This record gives sequence, structure tokens and C-alpha cells, in this order.
Amino acid sequence: MKKTAAWLAVHAMEQLGIRFTFGIPGVHNTELYDELNSSETVTPVLVTHEGGGAFMADAVSRAADDTVGALAIVPAAGITHAASGIGESFLGGIPMLIFSGGIRTDTGRRFQLHEIDQLRLIEPLTKAAFRVERHEDVVPTIHEAYRIATGGQPGPVLVEIPVNLQLFPGEVGELPRWTPPPPPASPDPEAVRRAADLLLAARRPGLFVGWGARGAQAEVAAIAEFLQAPVSTTLQGLASFPADHPLHAGFGFSGSAVPAARNAFEGCDGMLAVGTRFGEIPTGSFSAEVPAGLVHVDICADVIGANYPAAVGIVGDARTVLAALLEELRARGKPAPDTGLADRLARDRRAWREEWYAHDSKGRVNPARFFDELRRQMPDDAVTVLDDGNHTFLTAELFPIHRGGRVLTPTDFNAMGYAVPAAIGAKLAQPGKEVFAIVGDGCFLMTCMEIMTATARGLGVIYFVFSDGELSQIAQAQEIPYNRKPCTVLAGADLEGVARATGAAHVAMQNGDRIADAIAEARRLAATGRPVIVDVAIDYSKRTAFTAGTAKSTFKRFPLSQRVRFAGRALLRRVTG
Repeated sequence: MKKTAAWLAVHAMEQLGIRFTFGIPGVHNTELYDELNSSETVTPVLVTHEGGGAFMADAVSRAADDTVGALAIVPAAGITHAASGIGESFLGGIPMLIFSGGIRTDTGRRFQLHEIDQLRLIEPLTKAAFRVERHEDVVPTIHEAYRIATGGQPGPVLVEIPVNLQLFPGEVGELPRWTPPPPPASPDPEAVRRAADLLLAARRPGLFVGWGARGAQAEVAAIAEFLQAPVSTTLQGLASFPADHPLHAGFGFSGSAVPAARNAFEGCDGMLAVGTRFGEIPTGSFSAEVPAGLVHVDICADVIGANYPAAVGIVGDARTVLAALLEELRARGKPAPDTGLADRLARDRRAWREEWYAHDSKGRVNPARFFDELRRQMPDDAVTVLDDGNHTFLTAELFPIHRGGRVLTPTDFNAMGYAVPAAIGAKLAQPGKEVFAIVGDGCFLMTCMEIMTATARGLGVIYFVFSDGELSQIAQAQEIPYNRKPCTVLAGADLEGVARATGAAHVAMQNGDRIADAIAEARRLAATGRPVIVDVAIDYSKRTAFTAGTAKSTFKRFPLSQRVRFAGRALLRRVTG
């Protein structure tokens, strides 16, 4: 039989359960979009910018349980525009399929429109990249791309389909059927035994979990309860262990963590780390003291021992490995519990809250009061979307993610502008759940016009925009060493005007007295299927534990001569103004 590559591509997407594609039609993919328009199960979503589309696709993969995010974009500029979202997916370990058009391969002509070697261009940001050359290769190539994107440490994969293959039918044989991969392999029993030995021998064990542990919450909790050990999370893994569990310590455990986590992990001599790479952010710029007794579990072998040596390394699926480890621990007999740990954690959490409540916000919105009211009103299974900035760490330290909640945030690639489009992707993936974003005004301005996509689709997403007129995370980092803030003060943005332009509702939260009413009003409006921009007059004058701690640890890593130079310059500028 004869079929176009566009038809074959959509057929493969339907087999794989792809629910959405994001992008903008162009001359190299109009046939693909025509076929997508005829699909009963795949919905093409028009975006205002391919960068926003890539963030949406990333968010679909993070928020959904039954599908992977996909792009349908033009070659060349479509790829470069989408690169930030693809990079976020790559470093975040998020599966994504990128369907790109390609130049004609049947004319022999050079210097065609959009002619560039996309496979070389995208190589550093993808797990693999394919250029289809024959009609009969379309479906098996897409199947292979999906296997690579979702297997091992997940990530994005590009499939380029030349426009002539899309437009003109070609002969294909019997179409292959998609066969799901086998279940994860069991871990090495000897490694599991050694891990149990190490954890049971520790006087003060602790657990550190990242994004890779999100599917093993029950196993993480059972091991923590068995060992009576505190649990800390990475930034990306904020929802991998529920904050309403009595053994939850917080985000990170270094000198950049909140007091509950710092105190709970002091003297930790045996650590179980699951689904984490010990990257720069969760370790407080690599200032964390990781014990020699480290059991490191990850799906990717290259991660284990990369930054901190592991006494025991186990490569495998988190849930499978932890289930085996839990069985081994229980077979050994229960260790003596630390009955006071939960009380100490609760006491430290209360003290941290009281410190924030005592801070004078001088008429602006106190972050702790905002997050406490947000937690009181939002259901536990709401989806929280963050961007990159001071608001990210305020949320990590002050907003507890309960059982059933999800958090989507850029981490290692750390692209500003993530939250606005990602919240749209999350709402498409989870239409029955409330979705809200916490985003700084600088990040918001980068992608705010993408709210038009939410309006067009009737998506009731709430954007809490923390407005202070600065790129506050960097502005705070500039204050001490430079005593000035070059290029971090923003021109005032009229958020009500942005709301009018994008079709969103606008709610003002001018001070602390408006917190409860503004949140309630935003939820009411969002329930009607309308996006909402909440202008939050946030108080950033009190620094997060992360900002204060990481500034110190980063400075300590400088050579002595450079520490003296920086300190001298800062002192001179303070004296001279």
C-alpha cells in the first residue's frame, strides 16, 4: 500500500498514545498538520512561539501519567526557538518527541529554505536524532525514538521528516505494531544486601530523594519509617516525598537548607540517595557534606558517584530497587527507632515559620503568610508550576507539597520563562486538577503572551506573579559584592494591561490584607475556564535560606586571593557609596 509520511507519523503517534503536539505550521509540515487535524486522539495545539511549545511539551510529560509531550515544528528556526525547552527536557531527564519537517531530498538543489543540518545542531540537547529517508522507515523510526526518549534516563529525541516524504505517498509494507518495553529488571541482590548493611549500621541515617524517586513514594516512606530517618528532596523532586509526612525535612540538607533539614542531617553517617545527581542547586553549590556511607540509586549509571563517591551504587528503576531494599531491611529486623526525630523536625519547622511571620513586610505581602493561605485553599492534588528565580526558593522553603501534589520546575538547564507555558501544558495533561504557577515578574515577561493559548483553549490556569520590579535572585546576589544592581531593575509592567491583551482576568494583591480574598477570587475565575493573572506585591526583603547559604558557600569556593579581592571591593564601595 502507499501512504504519505505525514499519515504514517500520525499513525505512529496514535499507537504510542501521544495526546498533544505543540508548534506552529509552516511550509515544511502543513501536510503533517492536515493529518493531525483528522486524528481522533492527537490534538495539535497552536502556540505563539515554539519556545513556549517546548515548555508545554516538557510539562505534559511531567504532569501526565499516560502520555509523552511532543512538538510538531518547522525546521531551522522552529528548532532554535524550541531549543530552551528541549534543553530543559534534556537536562531534566524528561521524555519528549520532536517531530520536525525537513527540506526536500528529491530535487538535488542546494540553499533551500530552512536548509541546515538539524541533526548536528540539536545533538547536544537530545538523546538521539533521526532523519527519515524512506516511507517504510517512518513508523519504526518513531517507535525507536519513543523507546529512547522513555528508556533509561529519559530525554528528548528528534525525528526529522523531509517535506517531500510528507507530501507524496510511498510504498510501505505491513506496518509494525508498537510493543511496550519489558518491566524493569530486578537489582543485583548482593548490592541490595550491602546497601542494607550500610544503612542498618548507620547511627544517623538519612534519605535524599530527587525527581527519579517520584514513582516510589510509598517505598521511600516505608524505608524512612523503618529507619526513622529524615527525608530531604531536591528542587525538582519537591513532590517526591510529601511535606505532610512527619519525617519530611525540607529541600536540600546543606548549609543552604532550612534549619529543619540542616539540623536533621547534622552528623548523618549513612545516606540513601535515590533519583538524584547531587547537582549544584540541591547541594547548595556543592557545599553539602555527603557521608562516606552513601548508597546511591539511579536509573543512569553515569550519575552514580559522579560528584560524591558512593559506597554502594545500584543502577535501576527506583521503585523496583527500593522494593527489594525494603524487603531486605524488614528481613533483618527493625532497628531501634529515634522516637524524637519527628518532634524535632516539627519544632524546627514551627520556629522557621515564626521567624518569617515576625518579619516586617512593611505593607507588602509576606511570603510565609501568602504560602500558608495558598496551602489552606488549594487542594492537595493541585499542580504547582515554578519558574527560575527568588520565588522558586521561597516556594521550596515555604509551600508544603502534600500527598498527591505535583511540582514542575526548571532545574539544571534553568531556563527563565518556563512557568507560563508549562502551566498550560500541565492543565492540558491534568484538566481535572487545579493548576497554578508561581512566577517572578522578570520570568513572566519573557513568555506572558503565551497566555493567549490558554485563553483560546479555555484553560483556567492561575498565574501568581511575584512583582517587585527586579530580577530579584540576581539583584540580591549583586548587592553584597557590587553594592549596585546593573541590569536587574525592570521597567514597570502593567499586568492588568497584559491580562487585557491576552484575554486573562486580573486580580490585585496589593498587601497582606488581600491575600485570602485574592486567592479565592482567582480560583473562582479560573473555575470558569479563564486564565487569571494575580499581581502579588511580594516582599523580597528577607532572604531565603538557599540564597543566604549558597552565597556563602560559593564565596568559600573562590581562591583566597579572589576572596580578598571581592571582599575589598565590596567594602570600598560600601564606604564610598
